[in-house]
Amino acid sequence: MSKKKTEKVSVFALGGAGEIGKNMYVVELDEDIFVIDAGLMFPGDEMLGIDKVIPDISYLKENKERIQGIFITHGHEDHIGALSYVLRDLKVPVYGTRLTLGLIEHKLKEAGLLKKADLRPIDAKTKLTVAGHFITFFRVNHSIPDAVGVCIQTSQGAIVHTGDFKFDYTPVDGKQADFGKIAAIGQRGVLCLLSDSTNAERPGMSGSESIVGSELNDVIYEAPGRVIVASFASNIHRLQQVFAAAEANNRKVAVVGRSMVNNVEVAQRLNYLRFKQKTLIDLSDINRLDDNQVVILTTGSQGEPMAALTRMARNAHKQVNIRLNDTVVVAASPIPGNEKSVSKTIDLLFRAGANVIYNQRKVHVSGHGHAEDLKLMLNLIKPKFFLPIHGEFRMQKAHSRLAQTVGVNANNIFIIENGDVVEFEKRKARMSRKVNAGNVLIDGIGVGDVGNIVLRDRRLLSQDGVVLCVITISRKNKTIVSGPEIISRGFVYMRESEDMINEANRIVAKQLQGKLNGELDWTEMKSLIRDKLSAYLYEQTKRRPMILPIIMEI
Repeated sequence: MSKKKTEKVSVFALGGAGEIGKNMYVVELDEDIFVIDAGLMFPGDEMLGIDKVIPDISYLKENKERIQGIFITHGHEDHIGALSYVLRDLKVPVYGTRLTLGLIEHKLKEAGLLKKADLRPIDAKTKLTVAGHFITFFRVNHSIPDAVGVCIQTSQGAIVHTGDFKFDYTPVDGKQADFGKIAAIGQRGVLCLLSDSTNAERPGMSGSESIVGSELNDVIYEAPGRVIVASFASNIHRLQQVFAAAEANNRKVAVVGRSMVNNVEVAQRLNYLRFKQKTLIDLSDINRLDDNQVVILTTGSQGEPMAALTRMARNAHKQVNIRLNDTVVVAASPIPGNEKSVSKTIDLLFRAGANVIYNQRKVHVSGHGHAEDLKLMLNLIKPKFFLPIHGEFRMQKAHSRLAQTVGVNANNIFIIENGDVVEFEKRKARMSRKVNAGNVLIDGIGVGDVGNIVLRDRRLLSQDGVVLCVITISRKNKTIVSGPEIISRGFVYMRESEDMINEANRIVAKQLQGKLNGELDWTEMKSLIRDKLSAYLYEQTKRRPMILPIIMEI
């Protein structure tokens, strides 16, 4: 039990509630703050030009003296990807398992933060006392080794975060979830459970990774030429299965894609990936072997435009392009929102002549538990209060219904959004307040310098284009020296719209003539030009381009 008597407990999400990605959860025990995970999210189609999205940590920055540590459940991007940004502002210990820290180290090294970072290794057996609070961990199965759940003891009962999980009775690495330990935590008394909701809508149990291994082996055995396997670079279990199947069929493996190369190197160095040294070959060596001796392991399973698989399909990759007789295995399911991109990439692969295997054979199983996995976790933990997290609202809702079927009181279930604080006092819970929790957008090296206004402008430019109106004015003579000149980019083709452009010029000139005799107010003049041009162009085209008046004075 906790060494401190905890009078007040608060739990909230800064990311990961009502969405897939940028997982970050906060547990407040009186004055002490414990953070679980620090992930990123990949941008939606509406976030034009944005590279990635991370949680807004302004609340944590305001209370940084109270933070006792960040506890990482596993090494996926949506749980570790924001650390290289978060640790610029928060000088706090980061706890994680051996493989998780190995992947984090690589990220922090690239960001130039590794030397300053305080990384502390834990495993499923670790027992910690941090700021007087007792913290333990338990092993769960996921699509990456070394995944754990977190248990923080309080005087009101335990706060348990499952991490991403499923129950796999025949895991690839032979390490099952800590059933006994999870049940024991439940027996001691759990105040609140935060649990993964990703697959709450899917019935039954999630499939075992071992099924995928035998299917991959069959695919590689049957393939007449090269086999190209696209997977998440962080799905170490899947990578292990590819190497094992390649060795069983006397094939060599080449690795493509920066993140894939990095993760294979880290996992092999830490002994989480095991294969014969001669199995892994350099990409430049694949053409020296017969096609039926080669397996290529690549990124791009989500149809990302610049990922290796998409470039191969477009015949735009420097070293590997799709050939007739290639077999491409998409060993991942699309993240919600990526379905169109994945479908487009698969179509391109077929057009290039490949035989594509995606969902018609068991080449992928989810690392997230289905309904029966989730019910089993709820039955083992037996929480008084329940917060379904890590999923879109419909997934949280489905998880809430599952919880009710196994006996959790409906009044004790809170479907939260990012920033909603659930407060526990004397074993009673209420939604108490809201903290700042939004998106911070990463664009190139810019962090948070692109906001809604910039995105709105980008969206406007992408939809209706831009119109420049250039005028040169003599302040002394109060006359128009040159212009107005209308320049269109992405709005209309100038040569085919001469009449409209000439009329637009005439409207601008007329408006300016009336203003030149008085005091010249540039802001007022620009606003007038925008209003008159916008009204006219909309009347003619039913489009609203961005209008930029440029007034030069001589």
